[in-house]
Amino acid sequence: MNDKKTILIVDDTPANVSLMNNILKDRYKTKIATSGEKALKLAQSDTPPDLILLDIMMPDMDGYEVCETLKADPQTADIPVVFLTAKVSVEDETCGLSLGAVDYITKPISPPIVLERVKNHLTLKEARDVLKHQNQILEDRVRDRTKKLGELQDVAMEAMGALAESRDPETGNHIRRTQLYVKLLAEKLCDHPRFKDFLTPEHITLLFKAAPLHDIGKVGVPDAILLKPGKLTDEEFEKMKLHTVYGRDALVAAEKKLSEPSDFLTIAKEIAYSHQEKWDGSGYPEGLAGEAIPFSARLMAIADVYDALISRRVYKPPFSHEKAVSIMTEGRGSHFDPDMLDAFLEISEECRAVAETYADSEEDVLKKQ
Repeated sequence: MNDKKTILIVDDTPANVSLMNNILKDRYKTKIATSGEKALKLAQSDTPPDLILLDIMMPDMDGYEVCETLKADPQTADIPVVFLTAKVSVEDETCGLSLGAVDYITKPISPPIVLERVKNHLTLKEARDVLKHQNQILEDRVRDRTKKLGELQDVAMEAMGALAESRDPETGNHIRRTQLYVKLLAEKLCDHPRFKDFLTPEHITLLFKAAPLHDIGKVGVPDAILLKPGKLTDEEFEKMKLHTVYGRDALVAAEKKLSEPSDFLTIAKEIAYSHQEKWDGSGYPEGLAGEAIPFSARLMAIADVYDALISRRVYKPPFSHEKAVSIMTEGRGSHFDPDMLDAFLEISEECRAVAETYADSEEDVLKKQ
């Protein structure tokens, strides 16, 4: 019958092989190996056995070594091994079971007992295989649900950022562009001696996902200030600067609803609150300088300023890519972390490509060329 299980008999003595084959052949398919090397080849083949009956005392490679090799190989580790041997000491049996065998039968054998034990171990293996399959299905479902939840979170974060940006009708694809600039810059810096220890792929992903929230605090800025076509007064600018505080406070409030700290929200808070800080300490809201400015905020500052320069705003037309890069170069060591700015200059053409791909209008594409 095609559904018969396959038993591999491993023994270098022809009489023992013949005896075991006669006992098993009516109920199972049998394969024969008269050496450890041949047993391993059959076990590692495209049609492995369902169970192995293994003698211990064989030349060249004994049964213990065969069992140890089988259990060390993921391809064969799950095949049940039953020692069938004349070695009857407790020490021998302990050794065999410690190597991963499921049973230890001593000679002379009793055919009914061998058949019953073989049947029981095949049943156990089948149950384990079913459970393993079910666990894999559950893992796949959890992985799929986790992926979908992550996608939902990403969409929610982008929507929150877009809500803030919608206050300014001329910002368009600003969120998508700055998010991609941040990712490009972080990937460029991941081998830099100053940053490589913490710029892991996971950290870069968090930076990418948190970037859309950098201006979420704009929802708290009055339209008369946010949309003013001319230069802001000193008083208006002070109110505009509060968008960093509004954004940070909104994220702090969200974080309080969690049962444990979130790396994502930590980065989002840093970006929202500190992306207007400058390397020389002349930025806001706290006037932080140098390394005191969170890494994520320094990164966001470069992405945000570049995009602001090449984009149309109520108070200015878009600058060309070349003009924007020139202005940013002047800010090296004053506005921007010098190492980060150097990395940006090296990838500026890639940023230009992002800007052109996600331009707000055909006219702006021309301006950026």
